[in-house]
Amino acid sequence: MTATETQVAVVGGGVVGCAVAHALARRGVPAVLLEAEHDLALGASGANSGVLHTGFDSTPGELETRLILRAAALREELLEELGVAVWRCGARLTPGSEDERAAVARLAENARGNGVDVQLGEDGSLTVPGESVTDPVAFVHALASAAQAGGARVRLGARVTGLAAAPGDVTVALETGEHLHVRAAVNCAGLYADELARGAGDELLEVYPRKGEFLVFAAPQESPLQQILLPVPSALGKGVLVFPTLDRRAVIAGPTAREREDKRDWSVESDAPELILAKARRAYPALEGLEPVAAYAGLRPAGRDANYVIERSRTLPCLIHVAAIRSTGLSASLAIGERVVAMLADDGTIVPGPVRALPAPAQPAPSETWWERAARRSRAS
Repeated sequence: MTATETQVAVVGGGVVGCAVAHALARRGVPAVLLEAEHDLALGASGANSGVLHTGFDSTPGELETRLILRAAALREELLEELGVAVWRCGARLTPGSEDERAAVARLAENARGNGVDVQLGEDGSLTVPGESVTDPVAFVHALASAAQAGGARVRLGARVTGLAAAPGDVTVALETGEHLHVRAAVNCAGLYADELARGAGDELLEVYPRKGEFLVFAAPQESPLQQILLPVPSALGKGVLVFPTLDRRAVIAGPTAREREDKRDWSVESDAPELILAKARRAYPALEGLEPVAAYAGLRPAGRDANYVIERSRTLPCLIHVAAIRSTGLSASLAIGERVVAMLADDGTIVPGPVRALPAPAQPAPSETWWERAARRSRAS
């Protein structure tokens, strides 16, 4: 066994964990990011839509909404510094009935209440100029690289098996037998955040996988998609959206929403096309006659009767749980990182310095797109 000293250990190398590590590094706080897998963003962060939401349709006043709105402001400041490409293509909702027209009008009012710019057309359609798409895996890697440039360490294949109190610090046990002694720990373990919490003596909540499947199409050349097509939400859920990828090479439709129990089942189920295709083609008729070139599934870490749980441990001093961060985690991540740093500073666990710029080093071009990587994992599941 060895002992390693640093101020904060962040468990989980998805977008939330990397955003926390980045926020700590921006304030000059030494940290280590511990990811169990062989690469970053291999969980929900690498198998979502890549859509950066504005919060136009989020419930006013909720923590999730406040963080999405704050993150949108932080992105304006940080994207150029991080070198992350974002296409602010905007989104559109088009009602197909009087009931849907009324629902869209309510969404417009909700957006204005959240301070999000929207445009309600005479035909009842709603345009949201600020909705954007990015490469979610590149976003995660940029955060991690910038954090490393600021002094953070990133350790892959570092599976955490336990967290325990020690005099004046927290002991982090790794599967290798190594023990790290840190001032504080942040649990950003995604689907496994509840298991890590229970290992620390906290009955936090139950996290279960909500499977969302997507179909990928080669982008139609005759009628290129230039914005995100959002469905009008109903009592049955938010429905299927259709969106272009950042490189304009593909159009993606989805997701499904299936309540599941197996946290390791990333497969695309046989009826996914049946659940997606008709809705996608109705929204974007250029898909008519086209067959998907790929499909992938993401497992969103949903909380049982809970959402966006960001709180201190009840049993272990200097441990913060960040759990049940659902599909909007990519959009809210920068603000989640900022909030965690503030929580650690409020109780004196860390003494953050002034905010400093941390440009991310240039990343080598990936050998495959993020959705190709996600599809490969789904095929192997």
